[in-house]
Amino acid sequence: MPSRKSGSLRVAWIALAVCAVCFAGCARDPADAEDAAVEAAATVDEVPAAGTGSVTISGDDSVAGSLTWRVPAVDLAEANVGDLRRRATAALTEGRLYEDADAAIPIYLALSTRPEHSRFAEAGLRRALRSVLEEGDAALAGADAGEPDALDRARRAAAVARTVDGDDEAVLDFLQRIDVAERVRALDEAGERALAQGRLGEEGGGALAAFREALELQPAQPRAMQGLAAVESALIRRAEAAAESADFDAALRWLAHAAEVRPDAGLETVVDAHARIAGMRATRIARLRDLGIAALPKFGGVDVARRHLAEMLRIARPGDPAASELRERITLAVHYGMYAPGQVFTDALGTGGRGPQMAVVPHGAFTMGARDGEAGASDYERPAHPIRFERGFGMSIREVTVGQFRRFIAATGHRTRAARRGFSMVYDERSGNFVRRSGVDWHSDYLGRPADDGLPVIHVSARDAQAYAEWLSAQTGKRYRLPSEAEFEYALRAGGEGRYPWGDGDPPARAANTTGSLDRSPAGRTWTNAFTGFGDGYWGPAPVGRMEPNAWGLHDLAGNVSEWVADCWHDGYRRAPKDGSAWINPGCRDQVIRGGSWASSPAQTRSAWRAPANVDTTNARLGFRVVRDL
Repeated sequence: MPSRKSGSLRVAWIALAVCAVCFAGCARDPADAEDAAVEAAATVDEVPAAGTGSVTISGDDSVAGSLTWRVPAVDLAEANVGDLRRRATAALTEGRLYEDADAAIPIYLALSTRPEHSRFAEAGLRRALRSVLEEGDAALAGADAGEPDALDRARRAAAVARTVDGDDEAVLDFLQRIDVAERVRALDEAGERALAQGRLGEEGGGALAAFREALELQPAQPRAMQGLAAVESALIRRAEAAAESADFDAALRWLAHAAEVRPDAGLETVVDAHARIAGMRATRIARLRDLGIAALPKFGGVDVARRHLAEMLRIARPGDPAASELRERITLAVHYGMYAPGQVFTDALGTGGRGPQMAVVPHGAFTMGARDGEAGASDYERPAHPIRFERGFGMSIREVTVGQFRRFIAATGHRTRAARRGFSMVYDERSGNFVRRSGVDWHSDYLGRPADDGLPVIHVSARDAQAYAEWLSAQTGKRYRLPSEAEFEYALRAGGEGRYPWGDGDPPARAANTTGSLDRSPAGRTWTNAFTGFGDGYWGPAPVGRMEPNAWGLHDLAGNVSEWVADCWHDGYRRAPKDGSAWINPGCRDQVIRGGSWASSPAQTRSAWRAPANVDTTNARLGFRVVRDL
């Protein structure tokens, strides 16, 4: 303060006052002073490339060197000194410190050149200097709060204070704080420029480094704190943009960078962003699942669904249930269309009502034919050979019934082979043999009497059965047909490998309507070649579905009535199709019948048993069921 070094300061103030009073040329031209300030002020270099992790400040070591104040001239020669003293005191009281020649400090400086007034001037300068520093402190606080011109006000106060007493500790401290504020402002501006240019600095340098360096110089500085928050927000926006492009790996990387910007203050913000992006991921995955499922029924839809699944697997977490669901639906579509193995369904008929109840037979493989050494087998059933079904198929759960066939006849007027030739083969209770009887047709039972609608339809030829399947196809828009021989045996075995559909021994109770030693005809007849100790309670066909279903939910494949299949008869399986399709020769006269019947011997009830029959054959032991492509 002037009191500690009044002699030297007084000389300096005299020189300043004389310079101010006598000629303005002692001071720099205002433009020159401004240029010097610009040159000396700290400037921020370009933010280094990512990885350097620093922001360089160039220019003078201290901004104080650029702080100059041109002291307003006070004319002591013409003015009344007493009046000047009163004016100085009034200006100090009113807070007019340095603005013009009527302000306190210029007058005190002028008076300090007069020895008789120096003590008065020095005391006034001390009081004025405190006020200037208080004003400067308020301006710095305003600069910290983001007031646009506050730092300029602080610089003006610093220039005045430096002129009054550049060696005062309070002034030096204030100048140092001005220097820091200038450097912080430069860093803030550099960070904001980098932020605007998208150079966030997540890997070093950029806006992040500038704002962090500013906070090292001035902890909790609002502008730098806001800059960090802006960097964090920009990183979160990049994460969200990546998520919108379905690049969730990149989104998580951006969020990881965002979490490092403000580890404490920004934690909640980043957690919220994680939740939003997780929601975007879930929405995207659900959308892909829906698109995949919607594509499956369409032509080429499996390939489309697989592409959606691949995209899901790219963005989904391991074990994601939506991805697992679509994968399973694709697998089902490949093997079963839009169905599932074991599923039961019916198709609507165009004329009203529903078609036969169908069950989905699972895809898979089995060995078709009789094994070497199988008792009762013939060469017609060999060689045993592998068959694989790449796709499941629908098979009617029960044999086609009289009632179902009646609807077909009523709708089409079809005349069966038995109707056209006027007879069929029925069971004769008196002789115990099968005999020809006139007037027997599809609506007749095994004795030639009117049949109940729930019985399996018999007295139908292979061509009659095929006509029914073609009618179902026309009614439903789906492909119905007779099963291939391989499909029948595959469904009959239902995963088993035994001699019989149920295994290798005698049938368990209610396994099939076939010959048993306990069976009795209405006249008391018994079977001479039957399963010992077995009885099913029926002599003749039973209403469909009365016996227990097999492992795949299918009834009566092992008994009740033997059934037409689509294959032409061949004496063995050499050169037979390996894919399970029907082996058909155009114009063949003999087709294959499969499955035991109510009147079949144990050997004819084996899983591998097969026999030929003329396509026009009709009798009381032969019916059919249908399959449908999925």
